[in-house]
Amino acid sequence: MIKFFLMVNKQGQTRLSRYYEHIEINKRTMLEAEVIKNCLSRSKDQCSFIEYKDFKLVYRQYAALFVVVGINETENEMAVYELIHNFVEVLDKYFSRVIMFNLDRVHIILDEMVLNGCIVETNRNRILAPLFVLDKVAES
Repeated sequence: MIKFFLMVNKQGQTRLSRYYEHIEINKRTMLEAEVIKNCLSRSKDQCSFIEYKDFKLVYRQYAALFVVVGINETENEMAVYELIHNFVEVLDKYFSRVIMFNLDRVHIILDEMVLNGCIVETNRNRILAPLFVLDKVAES
């Protein structure tokens, strides 16, 4: 099961966070700081899976953006690694350039892919269908 999903820039600033388990705000801040420090300090030659406390971290770097997913012991790391790549491809397909001004759309995309910490959809067209409907409604 996925515990949390983070998008972080190279400066260590969290751009998007979604938690699938209840964690208090002050603990989230500490968790994010530690997780970001662990992922950003690693070289590109090192593995993208990290054992961290009672869960695993799976991360990928895309230019200046890191996507970090915290998972429990039973989740398949490679499946989550591919989920991250699929998520970034969906973002690339929907947004031509600027993502950070459209965080509501990014949350919709993530919600279409992951529900209650479980991967529910990977088909790009089905993930983007609700957004295209919203865009058509907004144009009218």
